[in-house]
Order: sequence, then C-alpha cells, then structure tokens
Amino acid sequence: MTAARIVPAGDSMLLVEFEARIDEAINRCAVALARSITDAAMPGIRDVVPAYRSVAVYFDPLKTDAARLTRFLRERLRSTASADGPVDERNVAPIRIPVVYGGNAGPDLEDVAAHAHMTPGDIVALHCARPYRAFMLGFLPGFAYLAPVDARIAMPRLATPRSRVPAGSVGIAGPQTGIYPSESPGGWRLIGRTRVRPFDPARAEPFLIKPGDRVQFYPVEAGTD
Repeated sequence: MTAARIVPAGDSMLLVEFEARIDEAINRCAVALARSITDAAMPGIRDVVPAYRSVAVYFDPLKTDAARLTRFLRERLRSTASADGPVDERNVAPIRIPVVYGGNAGPDLEDVAAHAHMTPGDIVALHCARPYRAFMLGFLPGFAYLAPVDARIAMPRLATPRSRVPAGSVGIAGPQTGIYPSESPGGWRLIGRTRVRPFDPARAEPFLIKPGDRVQFYPVEAGTD
C-alpha cells in the first residue's frame, strides 16, 4: 500500500491522505482502507468516507479521542498493507447503464464532438467503449465520480453552469463522467440521459454505485431505456 499520513480536520474528524493525484491504484488503497475501518467497527466512529486519494473518518469526541483513533488508523493501515493487497474490483462485472445520447437528452453532445473533431457517433462509441471506475461519491447523494474518459473527449466544464440539470443526465467534465441522480444546477457537458436512478431512498440499498465499483454505459433509443 502506498504511503499515507493522518492529519486532523477539526475536532471530530481525521483525514488519511495518500499521494495527491488521481490514480486507480491509490484510490484502491483508499477504498480498501475505508472498508477495513468500517469492518473493524471501532466504537466512536460515526462515518467513513473514501475519496479520490483520501479517507475521512468522522468520530464522536465523547466516545473516543484523536490520539486513540490515530493509533487505530495506523494499525488499519499496517493491516491493509500486510494483506495480499486491495481487493481487485476489476474482477467484478460492471454495472451497466442504458443511455439515450444526444438531442434533448444530451444537448452538449454536438459541442463535445466539435471539441474532439469527431462525429457525435464517435463520441458515443468512445464513451461506451470502456468501464469506468467509481472513485468516490459526492456533490449529491449517489453522484459517483467515474473516470477516466478517453482523453479525446475530456472536455472542460461549462464556463457558466446551468441552473437546472434534469435527473438522469449523463455528463463529462474533464477526465470524469457521471450521472446526475437528481435535478440540480450543474456545469458538466451533458451528452445523454438515463432512467436508471443512482440514488433511491425507497430501495433497500439506496446507492446503486459505490466507491470501487465499475460502470459501463451503452446506447439505447429513446423509449427503450
């Protein structure tokens, strides 16, 4: 496992930081550590949140303290590092997401095509050509940051975000792609839309996509998704 440091972030949260770059191997370490912390069920820990290259550990100062938690986290880091390695999520089948591309569902598809000097069909083919890793959840409940997209279609965010992005919109922002789980403002380039709900509080498991999962998009015609 790559080197990490533990730093305080307020009086009720510690942050375990790995190398400061977006990298699948580093993210696998972060996800594996988060799972190890959660499985250990140390009293006083309130939440464990993995991100691209870090793990935030929220705790109740009335039930534990930063020094004790730091010792626990160092033990978890050693334990995870001494294992056979982080779980290789690539052996798990990707979550398949049907997408209607272009038109009203994907109003920025033509712009992404122009940016890449390709046809809209080429953009769809490239977007669907690979499974994406879910590096982290954030922004909205169930919003998974998926990466990396093909560098040729990695178009920057809009200079001025939209005030309303429909739920289910599939967008691109630089090397990332993702699905808006609910209607919200947003500045990602919208290339399609899906009826799949990444977050549904009525489901037994509200979150469809979790850190470490893989996601593969595939094109469908409107009305068949």
